[in-house]
Order: sequence, then C-alpha cells, then structure tokens
Amino acid sequence: MGASVNGMALHGGVRPFGATFLIFSDYVRPSVRLAALMGAPSIFIFTHDSIGLGEDGPTHQPVEHLAGLRAIPNLVVLRPADANETIEAWRFVMSHREGPVALCLSRQGLPVLEETTQGPPVARGAYVLYEATGPQVDVVLIATGSEVHIVRGAADILDEAGVKARVVSMPSWELFERQPKEYQDEVILPEVETRIAVEAASPLGWTRWIGPRGDMVAVDRFGASAPGERVLAEFGFTPENVAARAFEALRRNASAGT
Repeated sequence: MGASVNGMALHGGVRPFGATFLIFSDYVRPSVRLAALMGAPSIFIFTHDSIGLGEDGPTHQPVEHLAGLRAIPNLVVLRPADANETIEAWRFVMSHREGPVALCLSRQGLPVLEETTQGPPVARGAYVLYEATGPQVDVVLIATGSEVHIVRGAADILDEAGVKARVVSMPSWELFERQPKEYQDEVILPEVETRIAVEAASPLGWTRWIGPRGDMVAVDRFGASAPGERVLAEFGFTPENVAARAFEALRRNASAGT
C-alpha cells in the first residue's frame, strides 16, 4: 500500500493516500521513510491512534509509534483534536507538496470544542486554545489529539481553584518547530516553568516542550484490553488526574523556589 501511494504521488495527476491503524505504521514505515527521503507528497492516514482503541488490547494499541514517526526527517505528523482541527489539518495536507504527511486520528468519538469553531491555526503546529482570565498564567497545559478535550476539562478544575491555566493544542511538532521563536514563546510562555503535557503515547521527546520542571501524563507501558474510556481512565487520562498533576507540579516548583 505504501509503495503504491509513493508511486502514484511521484507519477503525478492524483493525490493518493493510504490508511490503516497507527499500530501498523510499523509495517508501512519503510515506505513512509522513502517518501520522506524522496520528498514525495504522499499522504498516510493512521486511525485508532491510542490506547483508547479499547477491547482489541495492547497488540493493537500504539504506544511508541507517534515518537517513531516524529523521528523521521521531512515527515509532518498531524494529530488533530476534533472535527474542526481535522478540517484545517486536511487543508494543510492538500497544500503541502514538499514531502509526506502522516495524519493520526482517534478511534473513539470526540467532542467538537467550542474554541475551534473559528478555524484553528493548525498549520502553525500549536496555538492557544483557551486561557483563563486573570493577571498571569500559572500553568501551561499542552495536549494533542484526543487528549485536548481532557486538558480543557482540567483547566476548568484549576480555574475553580484559583489557578490560571493556559491550554495549548499542539497538533504538529514539526509545524510548530518551523514557526519563528517569537511565536513559539508567545504560545508556550518560557517564563512559566510549570507545564503539563498530556498525550496517550510514549513521553519520548516531550522534554523539549515542557522543560526540566514540567510533567507529563503519558503511556510508558503497553496498553490493556477493556472499553476505551476505562483504559484511558486507568492510565490517568481524565481531567481530574491532569488537574491533580498540575497542582502537584505547582507545589513542587514553588518549594524549589520557582
């Protein structure tokens, strides 16, 4: 499938895509890598992109695969948070001709976020989805894909406790890395050292965004077989757990003098 997509993309006249579960990116990886080497505008769509897959169990639940795709040079990886981000991601995909794109999509149903209705700037890689009112930001919550709505819920819990949270949706590391440093700093806020990243995948590589005093809600083991929502809850992907981790990080950093 991957070789066929590359061949049609290089021939021209069509814009081909291939689609499979994210776990099976292991098998199409040689073709994805060749597409990146050749600069072929191939489109690889990967669904069922996390432990939220549920009952099929750890054999079908990707853990290390997002990190593996992000490690391929010249490959843009996109993990949109809802239907509106997916539309904008597709706009980028259809205009991008410098190399391949991997579009990673959820299996489970996701809410359409109120904050994305005006056309979120997915092509910039990351953006401020939400920020509580107040004089300063206390904690930055960063998430991708199906975890963005979880982080948005955690922000409400923090707000009720008087902690001002900023929520950053980061659908693409690669596109965010291409932005000017001024824009990156506007989004991430380097002066706010308490940052919590949330992604239902390996934490590998996230230190660059959360810094040495940040924390990560991630998956550092294989998944489990159960209904998707239960698996996510057992692994800590709930607004309550994310908020608790933020409170803990704030206390830890305050005691360290930050």
